[in-house]
Amino acid sequence: QVQLVESGGGLVQPGGSLKLSCVASGLTFSSYFMSWYRQAPGKERELVASARWADGIRDYADFVKGRFTISRDNAKNTVDLQMNSLKPEDTAVYYCHAQFYASGTEYWGKGTLVTVSS
Repeated sequence: QVQLVESGGGLVQPGGSLKLSCVASGLTFSSYFMSWYRQAPGKERELVASARWADGIRDYADFVKGRFTISRDNAKNTVDLQMNSLKPEDTAVYYCHAQFYASGTEYWGKGTLVTVSS
């Protein structure tokens, strides 16, 4: 049974930092593209960042470039999202996402809430 468990969300002031972590189990982690998505109230879910392989190639949405950093550790089955210079518009539920490279089969975590407010 595949499980993606996020942690690290919470309340932070504008300009602050948070680090989200996702631990995956029940899958061959190195064979999955790993990403973070977010969904703000009343909005559609959107891609934040992807770390497809452990080769160092990363993709970021324009609205987080220069502020967020995604990293993955295939030995620990984890993917992290370091978020700096947070803005109120970053408030959302953040979801960990895994997609099998061959078939496209995907899995989602349950999400962790990030609230940026003074």
